[in-house]
Amino acid sequence: MKIFVTGTAGFIGMHLAESLLKDGHEVVGIDNFNDYYDISLKDARSARLEGRKGYTAVQGDLADYELLAMLCREHKFDRVCHLAAQAGVRYSIQNPAAYQKANLEGHLNILEACRHAKIPRLVYASSSSVYGGNKKIPFSETDPVDNPISLYAATKKADELMSHTYTHLYGLQTVGLRFFTVYGPWGRPDMAYWTFTEAMLKGKSIPVFNHGKMERDFTYITDIVAGVKAALFAEGLEPYEIFNLGNSKPENLMDFIKTLAGALGVEPKMEMLPMQPGDVPVTFADVSKARKKLGYDPATPISKGLPEFVKWYTEYFNR
Repeated sequence: MKIFVTGTAGFIGMHLAESLLKDGHEVVGIDNFNDYYDISLKDARSARLEGRKGYTAVQGDLADYELLAMLCREHKFDRVCHLAAQAGVRYSIQNPAAYQKANLEGHLNILEACRHAKIPRLVYASSSSVYGGNKKIPFSETDPVDNPISLYAATKKADELMSHTYTHLYGLQTVGLRFFTVYGPWGRPDMAYWTFTEAMLKGKSIPVFNHGKMERDFTYITDIVAGVKAALFAEGLEPYEIFNLGNSKPENLMDFIKTLAGALGVEPKMEMLPMQPGDVPVTFADVSKARKKLGYDPATPISKGLPEFVKWYTEYFNR
């Protein structure tokens, strides 16, 4: 198939594009290379894709509707996978306008481009953050998600609502994926596992929020990519779908730090702090729906995934 992937200089986007190319698909990838974090990392990810058979790179912004419409119209994509977004819960509190442009305007432009080009299926990234302060765990796709506690979460919920509208009005098949704390090689420098690694290797203390009383459903990148690919190609899906993609095994933050420190061979120094605005104490994915309809089967524990990240990190910065 010919597949359009947004955010191919990003963490999940690069891994997905690599996997699709390996399977023999054609991929057109777009990214705007914004400076939310180190652009050199995005350049390095993009370089892994460029020049590979079947890959076409486009530098552009989701706010450029005419560009998106032209790409969808001319390439006649079999699938669109929309992963590009302004990420980060805490950053959304200080920089709300970035989320309006990328996550709301950008998502609407993707929907419009897919509608007019009659794309058979749009798969897009939502987030576990839409569950907000829900007390019931594990989080299920049927749970109410009407109480976001960060602007980032609110934009992701809005993306799901807009997608539902386009499915209802125009018959565009949309599949939303609620990712749960994705980690692994080539990951994001704003994520805890990266900032902890950086600090520990420098002998600095790491900030431990809510005094360590946090649990996260850490999900390894290869498991996520398998889930995204299943969402792209699975048969028998409804016109509008939402799936949780997590590991379905939340890890205590203190255990996570211990495992990471062990992989690094250091003794962590910790600064215990209160809960940050916009954060939640627990994320825990019920993935029974994804198991049933997508054949999704996450299999990577942090005892395996974190050492893989550490191995990549040390090699990347010792190039």
